[in-house]
Amino acid sequence: MEGGGIACSEAARWLRAQFREPPRVALVCGSGLGALAEELTEAKAIDYRDIPHFPRSTVQGHAGRLVVGRLGSAPCAVLQGRFHLYEGHAPSQVVIPIRTMALLGVHTLVLTNAAGSLRPELSPGHLLVIRDHIDLAGLAGRSPLVGPNDDRFGPRFPPMVDAYDPALRRLALALAPKELRARSGVYVGVGGPSYETPAECRYLRRVGAHAVGERGRGLGRGSSKLTQIQPQTSSELPQIQPQTSSELPQIWP
Repeated sequence: MEGGGIACSEAARWLRAQFREPPRVALVCGSGLGALAEELTEAKAIDYRDIPHFPRSTVQGHAGRLVVGRLGSAPCAVLQGRFHLYEGHAPSQVVIPIRTMALLGVHTLVLTNAAGSLRPELSPGHLLVIRDHIDLAGLAGRSPLVGPNDDRFGPRFPPMVDAYDPALRRLALALAPKELRARSGVYVGVGGPSYETPAECRYLRRVGAHAVGERGRGLGRGSSKLTQIQPQTSSELPQIQPQTSSELPQIWP
């Protein structure tokens, strides 16, 4: 299975036949956040394994389902679980669901994940709205953009200034409940699956990161990412607990 245009087109064609109304907003749920799909009305769920070319989700807390319905007034897709390089997937496979959503007509993408804090001011249950990222795997050449470029998904050399939509970031910060103490910051993506060593945490802090987690990449246009802080195992980091999905801010239209 490859992550090229043919695979994404076939997946999008198959999904288009399953739903009366194509989604315009997509939310990718990270670990433990899949309950957000319960907020959808007129919902229809499909297991990833039934969708052509979709990888299988193997991580606990990732249900491996696509749920499409309406969230408020917006036709919305909720992806319950994502894929990671450490599961054995190639970078081109990891992005198949996101590129498929783009072909279905999704114009706004919200990514959520659970991550470890690198800063003492990020306390239990805080919300980080990502303004920028450091993609260590991508810098080492493990990027889904390597290989032939498909112009439907962006240019050969995409600019990464404002990779996360400024308007969506402002909206998320404005609507986040005060108790989450939402702030913007820089996320660093690593390969996993082991947690970071104390020396690695010191290094990542020095290069400007606020939170760290296993790297996943989507489609840069019209996207926003919310990171939910969870415990790290390093004794140098604060032991902090995640919030439930119902406590995340509602930033869809």
